[in-house]
Amino acid sequence: MGEIAGAGLLAHVPTIVLPEEQRRELNGGQEISLVPGLRRLRAEVFEKLDYDTVVVLDSHWATTVEFVVSAHARRAGLFTSEELPRGMCRMPYDYPGDPELAASVARFAERHGTWITPVDDPYLPVHYATVNLWAYLGQGLPGKRWVSIGVCQTGDTEDHLRLGRALRDGIAALPDRRVLLIASGALSHTFWGLRELRAHEASDPVHIRTPEARAADERRVEWFEEGDHARVLREMPDFLAYKPEARFAHYLMMIGALGEGNCRAPGRAYSDYENSVGTGQVHLWFDRPAEGWEAAA
Repeated sequence: MGEIAGAGLLAHVPTIVLPEEQRRELNGGQEISLVPGLRRLRAEVFEKLDYDTVVVLDSHWATTVEFVVSAHARRAGLFTSEELPRGMCRMPYDYPGDPELAASVARFAERHGTWITPVDDPYLPVHYATVNLWAYLGQGLPGKRWVSIGVCQTGDTEDHLRLGRALRDGIAALPDRRVLLIASGALSHTFWGLRELRAHEASDPVHIRTPEARAADERRVEWFEEGDHARVLREMPDFLAYKPEARFAHYLMMIGALGEGNCRAPGRAYSDYENSVGTGQVHLWFDRPAEGWEAAA
């Protein structure tokens, strides 16, 4: 039976792929903590843990009438972002996919009352919520398969939890498959306006868009570190007022696969809580508990 070997809530902001000189220039001469955090995460987890496939729950890939899972045997090309082509330009990517896993997840859609389609069209776009993290955590690790699943912009909290349940069952249905999940996205996600944002590019959380959004983020980071996913889920209606990225769908899909409120896995911080032009960013990793993800709450 397949299993989820680890999971992370990780930031993918464009700053992480800028040259170090530019990162420091934007941050008062200091390195942002997100970059050394990803390097440490690679060394401590992605280069050491036994796993076959990484599934990225991609907050930048918005679908409309169904969830879509990348089902390519391989994805390769050059990525230029339509959002920030100055900083993310012709970035090479090349990694094997996992068509068998994509098909297995889709087979559980009806059981969980949702719609999931695996797609292997070679022209299907990739997004930087996947590519930026692959550049740090996957590039140069041969044989590790990467799959992306988009968020559904017409879906609500329950819909994204249902996708997570189907993902969990699809993984379990494959003998001996070991999978890492990445919820790729931010916490609160309101940018400063164009005429103001250049004064708010440093990583210090004093630059988060509002004090209230910062406080809401920091409470959730505390709950994640305590393994209190049940409280995160109970408080989702309140958190939505601070506009988490993609309505926090990336996290909801991840925790849906990990047992929802019954998951008590504490988060290990791999970065500080940081600002990115008004938005809240952090790297947190959740190790698989010895007794399994659904420890008694």
